[in-house]
Amino acid sequence: MKRIIIKLSGEALAGEKKTGFDEETVRKVALQVKQLRDDGFEIGIVIGGGNFWRGRSSQNIDRTKADQIGMLATVMNCIYVSEIFRSVGMQTDIMTPFAVGTFTKLFSKDLANEDFANGKVVFFAGGTGHPYFSTDTGVLLRAIEVDADVILLAKSIDGVYDADPNKDPNAKKYDEVTIDEVIEKNLQVVDMTASILARDNKMPMWVFSLNEENSIVNTLKGEFNGTKVTV
Repeated sequence: MKRIIIKLSGEALAGEKKTGFDEETVRKVALQVKQLRDDGFEIGIVIGGGNFWRGRSSQNIDRTKADQIGMLATVMNCIYVSEIFRSVGMQTDIMTPFAVGTFTKLFSKDLANEDFANGKVVFFAGGTGHPYFSTDTGVLLRAIEVDADVILLAKSIDGVYDADPNKDPNAKKYDEVTIDEVIEKNLQVVDMTASILARDNKMPMWVFSLNEENSIVNTLKGEFNGTKVTV
């Protein structure tokens, strides 16, 4: 396993504040990613926008416009987190599926591969560039396009459950579950469009908590406490 895509929850990066960023949380993520980069992994990053924007909860904004705001929220997140990554000694690029002036580069598989070969961490911002598709679909799309080996889903929850553990104290956690089971039981690891992309393109996903100490590094060092979604 060499090339990984990490999906970071915007809410998890906000820490206990639940909005914006908790800089110490982001810095801890950066130090873990640097360790993996130094160990030879090629790393892409996708970040959700939920720490800034939950457009689907509004009844007063057109869905297309709400999704566009969400895409821009992910760009802001990637610019911020990219700068924290640079502060601990990494080189980064931010790619988007639409032009954002000189802030980002337009996504290109060839350019991404060149960046990976040069040891850069590549941030994939802006989702798919289209409304009605979430960052879940965006991370699957980019992982498939750049031939990633696995997607790491770093969330505020420590794995996949058969019910919402925040609402059901008897919710059962899976150590491993197939993508077919995820789709059949609607386990909401990622949304349904992304789940079908994962199934059809045989893209494994590992789900774990970003809040556990050193969880990203531990996941790739064999000390995994989350759920593996297999294909």
